Amino acid sequence: MYSMVDCYNDMGQLGPEYGSKNSLMDNAELDHVTKVIAYHPRYLEHFLSTQNFVMHSDGPLPFEYRCYIAIMAAARHKCTYLVNMYEKEFLNQGGERSWLNGLDCIPAKLRAICDINKILAHRPWLLNKEHIERLTKGQNSWSLSEVVHAIVLLAHFHSLSSFVFSCGLTQELDVSSQRIENNNAVPQKTETEHRHLYNHHHHHLIHQNGQEAIKPPQSEVTVDALMQRMKKLSENNTECTETELSNRFKNVELQAAELPAVVPRDPSLELPQQIGRYVDDPNFTYQDFAKRGAENIPQTFRIQDYSWDDHGFSLINRLYNDVGFYLDDKFRLAYNLTYYTIAGRTNVDTSKFRRAIWNYIQCMYGIRYDDYDYGEVNQLLDRALKMFIKTACCFPERITKTDYDSVLVELQHSEKVHVNLMIMEARNQAELLYALREIMRYMT
Repeated sequence: MYSMVDCYNDMGQLGPEYGSKNSLMDNAELDHVTKVIAYHPRYLEHFLSTQNFVMHSDGPLPFEYRCYIAIMAAARHKCTYLVNMYEKEFLNQGGERSWLNGLDCIPAKLRAICDINKILAHRPWLLNKEHIERLTKGQNSWSLSEVVHAIVLLAHFHSLSSFVFSCGLTQELDVSSQRIENNNAVPQKTETEHRHLYNHHHHHLIHQNGQEAIKPPQSEVTVDALMQRMKKLSENNTECTETELSNRFKNVELQAAELPAVVPRDPSLELPQQIGRYVDDPNFTYQDFAKRGAENIPQTFRIQDYSWDDHGFSLINRLYNDVGFYLDDKFRLAYNLTYYTIAGRTNVDTSKFRRAIWNYIQCMYGIRYDDYDYGEVNQLLDRALKMFIKTACCFPERITKTDYDSVLVELQHSEKVHVNLMIMEARNQAELLYALREIMRYMT
């Protein structure tokens, strides 16, 4: 049976010998967000290679289309930082300035991708082969290779928007007096300062909304307790029945649906005009995949039936030459990356924690690994972290730097960035799995 561990075990675990942040930074002029990713140089190498391949190398789509699709994807999550960046890149690539006036000013062929953009960004399980068929038939039709290229770009920039917000970078970049220097996304704080910030911020949220937003900080699992739980789970050889594994998945799935995301700071804030002109149907947002008692719950996406390793990888490479290799290396790296440390402790195996994060993210999108015990999610991820992960994936525009500071308070910033890299890549892969499955269904 397929599992993420089986898929990635040949890669091994990645340690600090994979390069020096300084040497990489000396050789490249990088934007602020990329500097934060540079906490993990080996991952950054694959991230930049992939982004360069899909944006600048030979491929099915014209360069101005690629930039515009990046803008459309980032706009779904109100990510002004990426929208600004790719508006400039669009013009640099010779794009028509009038297109930047909004979706009404672009060719009908490009506008036709709007439906797939909003569905992949917010509810990828709603995508079906009819969406693919509508693009590939009739006037201004897309080739399947063009569709795959567009989907790769949409998934990349949806998930990159999650990373930008989940690191708290939007506020850092919006305040001229604060700059990211020497790859430090946010200044280091002591644990006491973090706890004070956490108390103050979430006390305000509770009173502002009249209900609990996040449990008080004492509910956060300490690193020492987390290490003990990981060790105990690693030593546990008890096997669960298929029925029990299925029930544990459903339990975590329903809990994720009932968990609130971070409350927006200003719910009445309208969509800025700069963003709104690129957004079709702005009220279409994430809805929980499964809710207790709900009717017409979508069918669970079972990895044993359609997986990246056995199906998606080969299909995407066939329709868009070599992009699968770039994506596969990036997924493997984000999933396996470890320095065998956590919060200053050394010689720590964090594989259980990393797998729980990855599988929980994809669980929110209705994806199940049949051989995984989802009971481990509740043992290793506390409520505050789950709430942060859900918001980062589903409503990233709501996250502020304060939210970033308020979770995993004992972890170093590079470790928190690693968590956010996993959020980005697990989400990216989830979108691609849904899209590639429907492309395969359309082709057959």
